[in-house]
Amino acid sequence: MQHNHLFHEGNPGGERNTRLAVLLTLAAMVAEIGGGWVFNSMALLADGWHMSSHVLALGLSIAAYRAARYFARDVRFAFGTWKVEVLAGYTSAIFLVFIAVIMFYESLMRLFTPVPVQYEQAIFVALAGLAVNLACAWLLQGDHSHSHPHTVKHHRHERRHTDMNLRSAYIHVLTDAVTSVFALVALFGGKYWQLKQLDPLMGIAGSAVVAVWAYGLLRDSARVLLDAEMDAPIVEEVRSVIAADGTGAEITDLHVWRVGGGNYACILSLAVDNEVDPEYYKRILAVHEELVHITVEVNRKAKRADR
Repeated sequence: MQHNHLFHEGNPGGERNTRLAVLLTLAAMVAEIGGGWVFNSMALLADGWHMSSHVLALGLSIAAYRAARYFARDVRFAFGTWKVEVLAGYTSAIFLVFIAVIMFYESLMRLFTPVPVQYEQAIFVALAGLAVNLACAWLLQGDHSHSHPHTVKHHRHERRHTDMNLRSAYIHVLTDAVTSVFALVALFGGKYWQLKQLDPLMGIAGSAVVAVWAYGLLRDSARVLLDAEMDAPIVEEVRSVIAADGTGAEITDLHVWRVGGGNYACILSLAVDNEVDPEYYKRILAVHEELVHITVEVNRKAKRADR
């Protein structure tokens, strides 16, 4: 029997809102970078360059949605196409590292060679950028997870599907909102308290925020791409189910990895004293709905030779 390998449901609402967020962010990015150059604000430039990374990240999210949907039934993808979306997040994180380096370098140059800043115009552009960031966050915040209640063998679960692709886009715009605030602090400080060095210092702070976020995204997406998930709670739950089943089965090999936002595949090898149908273990493991693909191998325990 051929198994269905569509383990990820997709998120049409999230994809639609991401397209809207791209258009808003692109307009704000052009305004901030242009305003930063014209008004000589490094904090505004840093925020604009940071926003460009979000345009890229959101664009990658859209491309990943489409690619995952297009190749969903392609037999070459043994466990579905969800990791296309994770790969997009990993790629955007790499670009974020480069953006952080550029922001830091440009801010450092302005710190030692300051230039006059046109504060009133720059403040207006920064406020507009912040408004766009908040609008994008509002668009994206409601769709990166959803839940469905199910009842299986008298065990009721609320199954949550996490859209890592959209979640990364959401965190992107939140981080961008923080750097917009940094830019505004620098501009108000320079305008009203003559703290001219605050502008490049806020640019440096913004680069640090981008770098920290990039590290977190690289770490989390790499764990999924490399199947480094054997510390996930579901692994211990599998062990607990087998230990409590009463057949005396011993786990000799266990592999668990993610194939969807909250979905896992499991390969399990067991050693038993008496003949047990592998379907029995599949049934008792099915109480954990996040296990969407279970393979069980059952072997008889080796008998010790009498001495």
